[in-house]
Amino acid sequence: MENDDLPIGRVLDRREALKLLALTGTAMLVGCNRETASAASTSAAAGSASTASVSLPGCVVRPELTEGPYFVDNDLDRSDIRTDPATGIARPGAPLVLTFNVSQVGKNQCAPLAGAHVDVWQCDAAGTYSGVNDRMEGFNTVGEKFLRGYQTTDAKGIARFTTIYPGWYRGRTVHIHFKIRTPWAAGTKVADTNKQYDFTSQLFFDDAFSDKVFAKAPYSAKGDRGLRNESDGIFRQSGDSLLLKVADAGTGYAAAFDIGLDLSGNR
Repeated sequence: MENDDLPIGRVLDRREALKLLALTGTAMLVGCNRETASAASTSAAAGSASTASVSLPGCVVRPELTEGPYFVDNDLDRSDIRTDPATGIARPGAPLVLTFNVSQVGKNQCAPLAGAHVDVWQCDAAGTYSGVNDRMEGFNTVGEKFLRGYQTTDAKGIARFTTIYPGWYRGRTVHIHFKIRTPWAAGTKVADTNKQYDFTSQLFFDDAFSDKVFAKAPYSAKGDRGLRNESDGIFRQSGDSLLLKVADAGTGYAAAFDIGLDLSGNR
């Protein structure tokens, strides 16, 4: 589907990021580096470095993006999402191990967040999603459930998936969708502890790296892709703050993404 998502949310500037981490406020998504608090690294990702001289903690705001038309809440608890559960047949493509390190952000700190529900969904090497009827792209996969699933973060805030490097389809650059849902933190002003925090966004891939992957089967059968990161409005909305760092890993690839939730506000 061409232009399947419209951008929402925004990257906060440096002053807003400081306020977010110092005060109780509206729930946001931020990216966390639990081990470092480098002002040099955080200022570039958070926005304008000239707006404040005080050092940021090792957390950087990430923007929310719409979930698009392809989200299906199948409630599939599994780490290997390559197969369709009904057939056990895996979608062809280069294996990708994708790790989420999820934290809860408090005042000037990030701590691992256990029990967060992380959903992932994506297209296959040919640009096809499961579970939908897309007449524009010419596929009907209703009833299929490949390349979808969720994991619950462990005590260290980790959720890990085995998937494939995603392909592409008309109107979009290469991406993976994710959604994080978790109950509100204890001690907040929200009385109903059954209410969930829901945050949806997308992960992107370096164009040069994708070119290398797409030069091989089965991706090469689709031909040259028509859109790169700089021409994708969703990618431009997020800058490079949602760009995955992918590394070679045996016969496939691996990537990790650090994110954090501020659950301190009312909703």
